[in-house]
Amino acid sequence: MSDETPNPEKDLSAQNLPGQRGDHGEEVRLQRGMFGADTGGDTSGYSGLVRSIRLPGPAARPYGGWFDEVADELEGALEEQGLLPANAIEKTVVDRDELTFHIEREHLVRVARTLRDDPALRFELCTGVSGVHYPGDKGRELHAVYHLRSLTHGRLIRLEVSAPDADPRIPSLVAVYPTNDWHEREAYDFFGIVFDGHPALTRIMMPDDWQGHPQRKDYPLGGIAVEYKGAQIPAPDQRRSYS
Repeated sequence: MSDETPNPEKDLSAQNLPGQRGDHGEEVRLQRGMFGADTGGDTSGYSGLVRSIRLPGPAARPYGGWFDEVADELEGALEEQGLLPANAIEKTVVDRDELTFHIEREHLVRVARTLRDDPALRFELCTGVSGVHYPGDKGRELHAVYHLRSLTHGRLIRLEVSAPDADPRIPSLVAVYPTNDWHEREAYDFFGIVFDGHPALTRIMMPDDWQGHPQRKDYPLGGIAVEYKGAQIPAPDQRRSYS
C-alpha cells in the first residue's frame, strides 16, 4: 500500500465525530466498562474504562437557524394563552444539530396542541413516543420522547417529558396525535409509564399477567423464567445443557 493512500482513521476530524460533552450537561451515572455491567464477566476488553454518562444541558441563544424561530413562536403562543413559557418549558436543548424541548408533564398536552395548531409551527405529525429509563436521574427516572414533524415547514423537533419512578404518570397525547395510541401502549408495556387519559392503556407485547417492564434498566438481564398464565419455562441457566 502506498504511503499516499488516505488513512480513514487518520482523516477523521472533529466534524466527523459525535459531539463530546466533557464536563458539560447533567451526569446521570458513572459507567465502568464498555456496557456498564456490574456483575463481573466483562469480556469487551474495556473493563477498566470509567466514564461519566451525561445528558446534554440547556442551550443558550441564539440556537441557530430556524431553531430560534420555532422557540420564539412557541413561547409567544404560550404567553397568548396566559401560560408563562418558563413554567411549561423546563429547558431547551440543542445537541448534535437537533432541537429538543423538555416539557413539564402537566403542560405537555397544551404544548403539543400549540405546536400542532399554530400556523407558524404546524407540527402536524407525531411519529410516536419512546420510553427511556435512567435509574441514576433521581426524581425523573422515566423519560418519554416524542418526535414531531412539520410537513408544512419541513422541520423535525423533539419533546421530552420526565416522571419519577414513584409516580410514573404522563398525560396521553392520543387526543392531539391519534397515531400515538399504540406507541403509548408499547411504552407502558416495556417501561411502565402510565399515560393518563389513554382510551385503552394495556399491554400489547407481554402477557397480561406479566410482572415488571422488560426494557427498564433495573430489569434482570438473562436468567428470567418465562411465565404465561400459570405455565412456566425455566430460565436459560436452569435448562438442560446439550454441550
